[in-house]
Amino acid sequence: MIDFYTWTTPNGRKVSILLEELGLDYQTHAIDIGKDEQFAEEFLAISPNNKIPAIKDHDNGLTLMESGAILWYLADKHNQFIGTDAESRHRVLEWLMWQMGGLGPMAGQTHHFLKFNPGVSDYAEKRFSGETRRLYGVLEKELGKKPYIAGDYSIADMACWPWISRFEWQQLDLNEFPSLKRWYVEVAERPAVQKGYHIPSFTTDIPMP
Repeated sequence: MIDFYTWTTPNGRKVSILLEELGLDYQTHAIDIGKDEQFAEEFLAISPNNKIPAIKDHDNGLTLMESGAILWYLADKHNQFIGTDAESRHRVLEWLMWQMGGLGPMAGQTHHFLKFNPGVSDYAEKRFSGETRRLYGVLEKELGKKPYIAGDYSIADMACWPWISRFEWQQLDLNEFPSLKRWYVEVAERPAVQKGYHIPSFTTDIPMP
């Protein structure tokens, strides 16, 4: 049994998608970051950095914060979506780290400025949107060569997809990236993705290009 602490953000959706893909028994605890619930002492005991998502695994009492660490832990524990040999596992880890260090932070800053704070900083808008477009291009090139980011469907796809699902917030047109668009739609059609996207609650339908 997993206690899952989350909100309707790309980082939260990474983990809810994996939980659904694995078919695990879990209980969702909504942490409304708009109401500063992430600063509650009870949540800080599990996630000292006051960020969602976080989990507690009742099989062993382990608590974890940081979406990438949670993805790796669950996939490794259940030996799914993480590669089948040393090389494929390292490819999955490579692209998971790419998302954590690049796509997530850059895309998040892009829609922070373009959607929520337009006009505040022309420099920031150009810097972050330009870098996010470049990262879309990296995925476009990779997905032109293989069906999924690390070869087979994996936690690398689950980590990246929720950030691409905010392409409208980032003011990017997936039609400019045909291989990325093909992958995005294919992943969006997976039942676990459709269910995981709406945890802990429905906000909007999955954006489609």
